[in-house]
Amino acid sequence: MAETAKYAMENEIGCGFMGSLFHLKGLLLRPKNTVMLEAGGGSPHSKKRQPLAGENFSGQNPPEKNPIPARRPRVSDAARKSSSSSSNNSGSNKSSQLAVPSLTKPPANEELSLALSDQAKFDPNGAHYRASTGNVMLLGHLGYIKQLKKDSTSDLPKVNNAKKVETGQHQLLGNIVRNSPRDKSNPDVIKSLGNEKYKQGKYEEALALYNQSISVDPTKACYYSNKSAALVELGRFVEAVFVCREAIRIDSSYLNAHFRLAKLYLRLGEAEEAINHYKCSGRKSGPENILRAQDLKNCLDKCIEARNLGDWKKLLNETSIAFSLGSDSAPQIYATKAEALMGLRLHEEAYKVIQNAPIFTTELYAELFGSSVTAGLLQVHALVYMANGRFEDAAGAVEQALKLDNCSNSIKSTAERVRCVGSARINGNRLFKGSRFSEALVSYNKGLEKDPHNSVLLCNRGACRYKLGQYEKAVEDCTAALILRPSYSKARLRRANSNAQLEKWGAAIQDYEMVMQEIPGDEDVSAAFSEAKIQLNKMHNTSG
Repeated sequence: MAETAKYAMENEIGCGFMGSLFHLKGLLLRPKNTVMLEAGGGSPHSKKRQPLAGENFSGQNPPEKNPIPARRPRVSDAARKSSSSSSNNSGSNKSSQLAVPSLTKPPANEELSLALSDQAKFDPNGAHYRASTGNVMLLGHLGYIKQLKKDSTSDLPKVNNAKKVETGQHQLLGNIVRNSPRDKSNPDVIKSLGNEKYKQGKYEEALALYNQSISVDPTKACYYSNKSAALVELGRFVEAVFVCREAIRIDSSYLNAHFRLAKLYLRLGEAEEAINHYKCSGRKSGPENILRAQDLKNCLDKCIEARNLGDWKKLLNETSIAFSLGSDSAPQIYATKAEALMGLRLHEEAYKVIQNAPIFTTELYAELFGSSVTAGLLQVHALVYMANGRFEDAAGAVEQALKLDNCSNSIKSTAERVRCVGSARINGNRLFKGSRFSEALVSYNKGLEKDPHNSVLLCNRGACRYKLGQYEKAVEDCTAALILRPSYSKARLRRANSNAQLEKWGAAIQDYEMVMQEIPGDEDVSAAFSEAKIQLNKMHNTSG
């Protein structure tokens, strides 16, 4: 008997369970019964159709007018092939049963029984299977769906003519949808890409990706927290504070953001703010974090006390302690250390400290710490620049300080001092180039009245005295300049020349040697050094 071919679940797209439910509903509503036909061409076993309401005929045969045609079942190509093959192999003893509509209507319970029996089939091996539609068979129980492996396309159903369609966020196969793992319009995916760049040390690229995720969804606190981490690695600490603050504004209970902001404040020398946010970070923070921030607060209090007393050595020591406690990125602590070095007349060291300090934007710093604090910071920078001959930088820094705090008498005094010293230098240089050495000397003296320890003015005055034949005083001025700035090569060369004029050949040779190390390849210096050695040998020969 030919058997209807089973339709494997691997070839069906959609939900078999829902299809079976809809088909069962159709069976219950079907007005016709189904009967079984023998494959050998026998007539159906059917009862006479009872007259319908309004019909009036009798006899064995119903009227031929408008006869109701028997519905032939729809059989798939696969079913036909299977039926043909089964007939050829099993012969006429095995019959294929096909469902056809009956001309008579059985009782309701019989109709339901037949409908259900029509769905239940057995294969030659005795395995039970069911049909979800008239000619589609589902293996096993109704609603059976083969489970797919996670993120694997190898187990997807093999469906003829199935098309894989990709859309913005998903990939579609029939009505099976799975999320795309690299959807670049998804802010979480963008953030994950940023995290990968961050781990690779590509902080600029990570920052750009975090900014992109924020532009897509500006309501996620974690995006801002990650952005602040990238800014920290780029040395943009003040910006990082504002971004981390935004994360906390969005989610005040975000422990990671509180902890990150506390560490930022500690690095920026804001001990009290660090303590507050460490307390808000819950389990992220330990007692040692709060203790460290408290130690920093005590250290900064001692710095203020030492500064007010003019105890520059103690101030220098306390700033070193502050750095060791974690305030390695605090511009105000760098400025305090530079101020202490200026008080100790170590101008060159002070300049190095300012050069190594974190770079900050004046507007952002003023917004974070206040205008008066930022103005004081710029005031120290101006004094350090002026002491090291960076007069243009000094003028720019003090001008910014005045814009932020034009009521401070200290800043006003510094601004006047920078202006007078800069003017004296410019005027003295002009006179010196015109060989008006005495007038140039007067101009430099005016500048030194405002800043007695300015290495540039001292060196320039020494040059005037050298030209005027005042070699001893020239040596004094150059020595004073070298104490303030030991690597000031111009002052060392002028002192060497002055000592040579005084026939102090040993001192001159010592300075020439150092200048040749600092300025290698200078022929004039080499010639002066050779001459000094010759004269020294002559003096030894004469005395011997």
